[in-house]
Amino acid sequence: MSEARVGLVIEDDQDIRELVRVVLSQAGFDVHVASTGSAGVTSARELNPDVITLDLGLPDIDGFEVARQIRKSSDAYIIMLTARAEELDTLMGLEAGGDDYLTKPFRPRELRARVEAMMRRPRASSESKSGPEEVDPEVSHNGLAVSAGSRTAVLNGKELKLTRTEFDLLLALLETGRIVRTKADLARRLRNEPYDVGSYVSDADERAVEVHMGNLRKKLGDSIQAPRWLETVRGVGYRLAPSSNN
Repeated sequence: MSEARVGLVIEDDQDIRELVRVVLSQAGFDVHVASTGSAGVTSARELNPDVITLDLGLPDIDGFEVARQIRKSSDAYIIMLTARAEELDTLMGLEAGGDDYLTKPFRPRELRARVEAMMRRPRASSESKSGPEEVDPEVSHNGLAVSAGSRTAVLNGKELKLTRTEFDLLLALLETGRIVRTKADLARRLRNEPYDVGSYVSDADERAVEVHMGNLRKKLGDSIQAPRWLETVRGVGYRLAPSSNN
């Protein structure tokens, strides 16, 4: 039998903390809670959760720093929960290591839908392989070697420390090569929806894709002006940069 999925709620507001705990419990998670940022960082390290909901307005350490500290030891999906209406705060949260966000007040069913979409995405190599004979194909492009099976990206012999969201975006572009992927397409990919489903993608969803792509570009050391891997198509989206013989 598989182990229960683990959820961690980092939230100082008792009512919201209990609401999120109930939503995750109903979704089948073994839920733990923390009311401060420091306690949340410790719990994330000890529990190795699958999903973390993180309030940005914590009393001791702000959510941005909590996310950065958690990312040092955890690849859990992080959903930022914020009452702040300004887009800049949300984008800072994504840059700090968040995968998604919801603005308070939010609908419980929307939180559950986001979490369940995330959990349909692969997590880690040890969990995705079925046995020693499992084939793990590798795709190489301009010196970058990416394995979908082991979910690793290696550049110049060094494995890149990508979040799962960053890896999924990189893999999406590798899968379609020079075909342009719109920001809406990529947002649906992150929600594990078919590309042609036609579901609503907000401006905020597309902006989140831009932030994740910017983080990915930084980790690759890629250039916007002369890209080796991630090419921006102005006003449309992204595609894989041309192959190089170098």
